[in-house]
Formats: sequence, C-alpha cells, structure tokens
Amino acid sequence: MKFEFSRQTLDKRERNLQRFFEIIPAATSWSIIVGMLCVSFWKPLLAAILIIAFDLYWLMRLFYMVIFLVISYIKMGIEKKTNWLQRIDDIDHLQECLERTKKQRGLSLKERRSLVEHYKRLEVLWRSKNLPSSSKEIYHLVVLPILKESPKIIESTVTSLTRGNPLSKKILVVLAVEDRASEDTRTGAYKIQSEFKRDFLDFLIVMHPDGLPYEARVKGANVSFAARHAAEYLKGKGISFGNVIVSCFDADTVVDRNYFPCLTYNFMICPDRNQASFQPIPVYHNNIWDVPAFARVLDVGSSFFQLIESTNPASLVTFSSHSMSFKALVDVGYWPIDLISDDSAIFWKSFIHFDGDYRVVPLYITVSMDVADAGSWRKTFLNVYRQKRRWAWGVENYPIVMRAFLRAKKIPLIKRFKHAFKLFEGHVSWASWPFLLGVISWFPAFFAGREFSSTVIYYSAPRIKATIFNLASLGLLTTSVLSVLLLPRFSIRYNWLRKIGHFFEWLLVPIISIFLSAVPALDAQTRLMLGRYMEFWVTEKKRK
Repeated sequence: MKFEFSRQTLDKRERNLQRFFEIIPAATSWSIIVGMLCVSFWKPLLAAILIIAFDLYWLMRLFYMVIFLVISYIKMGIEKKTNWLQRIDDIDHLQECLERTKKQRGLSLKERRSLVEHYKRLEVLWRSKNLPSSSKEIYHLVVLPILKESPKIIESTVTSLTRGNPLSKKILVVLAVEDRASEDTRTGAYKIQSEFKRDFLDFLIVMHPDGLPYEARVKGANVSFAARHAAEYLKGKGISFGNVIVSCFDADTVVDRNYFPCLTYNFMICPDRNQASFQPIPVYHNNIWDVPAFARVLDVGSSFFQLIESTNPASLVTFSSHSMSFKALVDVGYWPIDLISDDSAIFWKSFIHFDGDYRVVPLYITVSMDVADAGSWRKTFLNVYRQKRRWAWGVENYPIVMRAFLRAKKIPLIKRFKHAFKLFEGHVSWASWPFLLGVISWFPAFFAGREFSSTVIYYSAPRIKATIFNLASLGLLTTSVLSVLLLPRFSIRYNWLRKIGHFFEWLLVPIISIFLSAVPALDAQTRLMLGRYMEFWVTEKKRK
C-alpha cells in the first residue's frame, strides 16, 4: 500500500506510532539537559568526567566540520569561473567530447581540477547509457510563493532570473499567490507579470484558494497547487515532464547569473536525473549589512552548515530554495500540503516513494536571500527566533519518516538506520549541545563538595577544558576568516572596517547558539511532544 507522507487520516495504530515518535526527540533532549543538571548536583565527579568526554567529542566534530567547510569553500571557488554552457555542449556531443584530448593548455590548477572532475562525470554518464535529451529540450519551472512579500522584493527576484541568464527563454515562471494576500500584493504581482512576461517562456499567476480539503496554511499547499497548474500548461505545450527542472524559491531569492546553466548541466550529467534533487548553497546577502550582528552571524553560520553538508551527498537533504526533476515531483504527489517544512519534507517523501533510490546533488553555486529584519533590534530578535523555531520544526518529519521506515522493507536496513539516526541526532544535538557546552559544563565545579574538591579531576578539569576551548578557538578563527571571504562587497568608503567588525562578531557565537539556536529548537521539539502543532509563519524581512 502506498505510504501517505502526512499525519492526517491515520488509523489507530498509525496514530499511536505517530505520537510515540513525536515525543521521542523532545524527551531525549530534555533528558540530556535535565539529566546532566541532576548528575552535576548529585555526582559532580561523574558529571565532570562526562563533560570532559563530551567536550573532546565535540572538539573532534568541530575539527571535522572545519576541515570539510574549507574543502567545500575551495570547491565553490574552483567552480566559480566554470563555463557551464560549454559543458552543456559537451554533454550534447558526448561521444565526440570523450574522444577529444582531455588536456588543455593555459589552465590554472583550479580549472584543471574542475576539468578532470567534468570528464570523470562524462565517462560515468556514457557508461550508464541513460543519456539526457538535448539541452534544447530542457526547460525550467520556477515557482515563487507569495503572501506578504512586497512587489519590490518580488521584482528583484524575477529580475535575477533574467539578468545575464542565457536560458531565460526556457523558464516558465509561476507566481503562486495566496488568495488571502493583500490587494497591493496581488496588484503588484500582475504588474510584474506584464513587465517581465516577454523575458521568459511564459509567466503565470496562480491564485491559491484558502481552506481546501486536507490543506494547512503552509507554503507546501500553495506551491503544490501552483505546480499542478503548471503541469497542465506543460501538457498543453507538449513538453515532457522528464525534461523539466522545477525550482521552488522563496520570494526573496536572488539567483546567481550562472545558476540555471549550472543546474542544467548537473541535471543532464546525472544518470538518475529523474530521481534526484539539486541543492545550491543558500547565503543571506541581500540585506546582510542592514541587520544586527546576531542575525548576520547566525545566518552566515547557516550557510556554513550547508557548505559542510554538501561534502557528504549521501546524507544531504534539501533545504530552503532547491530544484528537482518535475517528473519526480509529479510522481511523488508534489510537496506535502499539511507540513511546514516542505523543503526537507519533499526529500523524505521522494526518498520513501523511490524506495531509498533518491539523492540530493550539491550545487557549488549560491542563491541569496534576506536575513530576517523587522526594523528594530528587539523586533528583529523576535523575528529571528520565530524563523529558527520554524526551521527547527523540521523535526515534524521525524515521526513520519520513522513510520515509513518501519514499513519500507525495500530500503536496505543499514540505509534506513543511517538516515533515521542522522535525522534524530541532528535535532537532538541542535537543542542540547549549546546548553551542555555553554552552561552545564560549569556546574560540576559550582556544585562541588569537599569530597570532590580534593580529587585530581577537580583541579585538572578547568585546565583540560581550557585546552579544549583554546583548540576550539582555532576552528572559530578559521570560520571567522571564511565568513569575511564569503561576504559580498560593500559599497562604502571604509568597507574593510565593516568586514573587520564582522570578524569579531563571531565572539557572540556562544550566546547566539543558546538563545537563537538551542532554545528555539527545544521550543519546537517540545511543541511537537505536547501536540501543539505549529502553523506556517511568514518571516518579516525588510531591505534598505
């Protein structure tokens, strides 16, 4: 029987399983936090030993992440000057290309490294015998969900789809406008349509009615409704779904001018292109110099997390703006219409539908979005908190995925275990680790009694922790340098002063990681445990 990726319309057994798995993440996170507090009070010696062991594990994880962050950053630099149109042409003339010499003169080390990787992928494609259609037959569908976004923000996004993009005439743009959007928003959408329609294959506006059966007020319901209309349009034009790549972007997403050539190349060269998603690197540069330091550091950190994740495609999950085969989207039944975390949920839904034979291909190219900004420091803090809580609400996928994995006998057990553990461990560490590192690690010494204070551990623990955090500072230093290198240029006279200031903003990480990362994650998990399901909340964003 086909598995429905939803928590609705479940029988009694499935409802009980759903509630059991909804409780597990929060129960684990709270048990770790409260349990370590109790151990610190009753058994400070044992707590000190556990915390030192955890700190060492955390240090190894930190070095692991920094190493792969650097690798990913270098790889993004390698692909920066790639001529994607030439590489698309290589695929169109695959046999001739493979027969040509692979040596080219006058190339830098980075360009040679990129070219070697390109030829390897061409050979894999040739051996697979699953060759793509000609690039002339490849089309793009871009879905932009609209609710509260101002016409100016939507216009900048649409402009980025055409600016320097040689493939703009192959793009079908769909503005998915909620019926409850304001009159100004709807009027602005139609004005943008009339202004830009001639720049694309076509430009559609789809109004999404409120209150359709089984739908929640979530983005997934809106974009799925729009995608179904796009499917009818493509059928009418005789365009095969297997030759269409759909990209679901937030309304404030500004794409790199090489995004669609890069995406087209990666789609065509991927042998299992109709069972894959494509994940660019999200950055938050649109208004990054206009927001408070805590918001800037937090979202740069989010970009770094995606850079690290991109180095391990086997466990990569779609996040925020992403692309995928339209055929795959139709086959799995579009995005979930009752879940907030549609970006990650569509990966899990596809992974389950295709019995584990589904993956995410990392794209080493950026898409830029807005940092949450509400105008004032206080309002922005609340805005960011709600946004991170909404991101952390991705934990809603865990109980559904676990129910599916119990039934998915065609997916190898080890594959199910690895994915389930990573999903579970990611959310638990998100909610608990900052508390362990920043707060609870100091409690054993605080609660130490006379018996503990006379032990070697009592005197050694502070020195061990100091050594660990001194080594960790090297990781923070590397991260700070990379964050400055990743930032966009700033058009003021003393831009280097702002970048130096951003370098020191990373000293806020211990505080930010607790109040704007762990707390909202714990909040989201606790709501899920108590059955207080969240509704989609649109982040307020402003640009100067």
